[in-house]
Amino acid sequence: MRIDILTIFPEMFASVFDSSILKRAQGAGKAEVVIHNIRDYARDAHHTVDDAPYGGGAGMVMRADVLASAVEAVPVVGKKRQVVLMSAQGERFLQGTAREFSGLEQLVLVCGRYEGVDERFIEHFIDREISIGDYVLTGGEIPAMAVLDATVRLIPGVLGNAASLEAETFVGSLLEYPQYTRPAEFRGNKIPDVLLSGNHKEIKAWRKEQSLKRTAKRRPDLLKK
Repeated sequence: MRIDILTIFPEMFASVFDSSILKRAQGAGKAEVVIHNIRDYARDAHHTVDDAPYGGGAGMVMRADVLASAVEAVPVVGKKRQVVLMSAQGERFLQGTAREFSGLEQLVLVCGRYEGVDERFIEHFIDREISIGDYVLTGGEIPAMAVLDATVRLIPGVLGNAASLEAETFVGSLLEYPQYTRPAEFRGNKIPDVLLSGNHKEIKAWRKEQSLKRTAKRRPDLLKK
């Protein structure tokens, strides 16, 4: 899978690529991540990517012509391709969205900045607008990192233990059950006896019960699904 990220701050992604799962995925040839500096496609000496909004108002707006040139310069890889704008106005990014993206041949993430993006660019080039939550950040770079991480880890072969993915939080609309490891007793607190029983049927039932209780307490909205 190829992931292209369009941004005016490419340096923000350097440490992300050198860590953990993303580094492993690229090293194994499961994912290719390419960063594009949007300023490279500006047409003036100052590499201007934004301008004042028509009609007045606060802030600046990213220019449609510059963004269009940047997207058009990205090579098209395969037929299963989506161009996504990271936007506070977009649909909420969920585990299911990450799973959808992991099945693509190419994902292009456009990081918005300033007051917004010229609507004409969105209408002509963007397949989906994605938000990681109901709050406003200064740009789309951090949301793009979240989408990148959540998506790449779901690409087949990236994580060694595929079974662990099926038990994770938000898979099946439930939060994951509590996890424990050594020591068996920590500051007077012992792990539940059932986890030491060796009875896999009882352990499975206990974990399901804990998932339901945790979801009801922390995210009752998920149970409605």
